Amino acid sequence: MTQTSDLDRVAMIVLRYMRRPLFALLFVYSVGIMGMALMPGQVVDGETTHMNLFHAFYFFTYTATTTGFGELPNGFSEEQRLWTIFCLYTGVIAWFYAIGSLIGLVQNPHFIQAMERFRFARKVERNAEPFVILCGFGDTGSLLARGLSDHRMRAVILDADPERIKALGVRDYTVAMPGLHADASAPKHLLAAGIEHPACRALVALTNDDDANLKIAVMARHLNPRLRVICRSTSARHEANLRALDNVRVVDPFEIFAQLLYWAIARPELHNLNAWFVGARGVELGAPVQVPRGNWILCGYGRMGYWIHRYLRSHGVGVRIIDPAVDAEEAGEGTVMVRAHADHSALVTAGIDDAAGVVAATNRDSDNLNTLLAVTQLNPKAFRIVRQNSHENQVAFDAAQACLVLQHSLTTARRILKLLISPLVQELIDWLAEREPAQTNELVARLQAAVGAHPPHLWSVRLVPGEAPAVTEYLEAGGAVALEALCRDARAFPHGLPCEALAVRRAGQSIMLPDKDLPLGVGDEVLFCGVDWAEPLLEATLHNPYTLRYVVTGEDEPRGYVFAWCKDKVMASSRRS
Repeated sequence: MTQTSDLDRVAMIVLRYMRRPLFALLFVYSVGIMGMALMPGQVVDGETTHMNLFHAFYFFTYTATTTGFGELPNGFSEEQRLWTIFCLYTGVIAWFYAIGSLIGLVQNPHFIQAMERFRFARKVERNAEPFVILCGFGDTGSLLARGLSDHRMRAVILDADPERIKALGVRDYTVAMPGLHADASAPKHLLAAGIEHPACRALVALTNDDDANLKIAVMARHLNPRLRVICRSTSARHEANLRALDNVRVVDPFEIFAQLLYWAIARPELHNLNAWFVGARGVELGAPVQVPRGNWILCGYGRMGYWIHRYLRSHGVGVRIIDPAVDAEEAGEGTVMVRAHADHSALVTAGIDDAAGVVAATNRDSDNLNTLLAVTQLNPKAFRIVRQNSHENQVAFDAAQACLVLQHSLTTARRILKLLISPLVQELIDWLAEREPAQTNELVARLQAAVGAHPPHLWSVRLVPGEAPAVTEYLEAGGAVALEALCRDARAFPHGLPCEALAVRRAGQSIMLPDKDLPLGVGDEVLFCGVDWAEPLLEATLHNPYTLRYVVTGEDEPRGYVFAWCKDKVMASSRRS
């Protein structure tokens, strides 16, 4: 329906702009052809000849295009030559008028926009691979699209800024990612993006306007109630409305930033594991950042500063706040507050000399970098955590050499990417956050033994007929498959593949860090972490019944009718003997 509407819009614009040129050409051609047919030709055998309509049309066709083939089919009379001159000039003028109008049509912004929407809708409709709709292509959307591309997952992008859509055309993504300059909150644009397409897996609302994100989520719920929606929100009012909607996951970038910062301070082993999972630059598994204990100075008490202060205070970390507009009631009793900008004097007043660390968390990169310079001069031993607001300032933050740089757009993109690729990853992290650090260290040791120095590769397997036919047939036939057996290497039985099963989802319930002897069932979803070449080997086990039986029983059964018949004969003769 959407594609037909776009096609009708294109046709309407073409007819509107080309109506007069087409009528002008039709009039000139009609008059020229009729006049050429009526003009008397040369006298042959005492009779005046006339050109028929077909010859007149043929002659006028190549004459109007300034192509000369001579006087056909016979030499012309003076009257015909005079009419030819008239046809030549009028035809050229008509064609110039038509070509000029066509050039104006091609340059018309409404026509260009209609054609872009038409081509965009056709690309989406013809796509057969699973894809995600991204509404918003700012810093977070761009980083998320890069992550999806690295996992070879397609995305369809809507953004109200035409420059962002133009930038999309020069990105070196590994999969096709069509984009459209349009208001993502308009239902017709969501339909064009494929919100009702059977291959659409999720919709992500990442615009910088909370009202627009709420509208997009509401429209998506009405257009496709079964579609999973992930929506960014920084407003408590909008977040409450979004959580009331079914199948909508709300992501607050400031809360995520505060959570990661708290992990870095109080749970460094969990922060290290999470950063390693998402492929953070320069992170080595089992080597967490060593953060000193003590009181911290928080520079900036906006929406992000509020979440940081809330997380740190709730877990017993002392915080001193520097902000020109900090509210004593919001900060709470017992909090040291300095109502000023985070310059040298404000840092000294807040007690920079004995502070364990400083968090520069304002919404201006220049202020945060300036705070880092002041902290370096006043207390070089203080642990410096800085908020990076714009991805374009990456070079400056690299040169600042802060102990830890957190970019809220990057952390948000990584959190959403985990939710799209495998929600079990985030469930595991949240589950470990409620356990003792020893359990996280135990998992880190297991992953180090399985993966080694290789970068992590996360993937999920669903034991359903479409994704694991051999396993489902084996289980439905009464067989039993343990988790350890599924992870064995058929090339080196009974050794296992370089991977670890991190979680199992069964009937809506999640089993974190399952035992190796856990019996699997049809419909289970298993989250694995290992090296990249372990996934295709595991896929072979899931699809090949002979490989599956071998890793489960250790017996290599004969393949084919002849070998099975020979085995039966040998077994029968051995029983008789």
